[in-house]
Amino acid sequence: MPTDLPNLLTLSRIAAIPLMVLLAYAQSGWGDLAACAVFSAAAITDYFDGKIARERQMTSAFGRMLDPIADKLLVGAALMLLAGFNRLSLLGLLPAIVIMLREILVSGLREYLASLRVGMPVTPLAKWKTGFQMGALGVLLAGDSAAAVLHLSFLPLSALGEAGLWVAAALTLATGWDYMHSGLRHAGAQDARRTGTTAGGRS
Repeated sequence: MPTDLPNLLTLSRIAAIPLMVLLAYAQSGWGDLAACAVFSAAAITDYFDGKIARERQMTSAFGRMLDPIADKLLVGAALMLLAGFNRLSLLGLLPAIVIMLREILVSGLREYLASLRVGMPVTPLAKWKTGFQMGALGVLLAGDSAAAVLHLSFLPLSALGEAGLWVAAALTLATGWDYMHSGLRHAGAQDARRTGTTAGGRS
């Protein structure tokens, strides 16, 4: 049910996006800090919605559909904000591009495999990727401006965030290849079955 607690947590992740965007548009130290807080709180719900759903046996088709969508919307909005406000260096744009392309790739693969009634389970490496990705994006949203208002200017938050984004991008490539390999394997098997059926019908 959409009103179950896990689904409400997932929906809250989507609802947090407009607030995060508005806070980032303030372009102030406190606004960046608040945007980071909103993003971080939303990211944490990604852990708890799945945990609660499993422990209370409240898994649902609605939740399985919405959860990856909410994640991608949150990550995509954060990356667009960082790029739009020039909060990423030219080198920092590269891992951001890799992450965005991977999200599009996985979405396409999920849609294709769903048509074959094949699931795409989340691997442990993908969970590490998500952890580094969310942590890095939160730090980048805060940035050096938030460090300044907290009198922590000695902390190079932007540089630390970009370093984390590179780690996330490396894990993204690894997990993306795993998912692509799985998709190609199922596509090959599907083509082989179709070819075998066609050949059998013509014999």
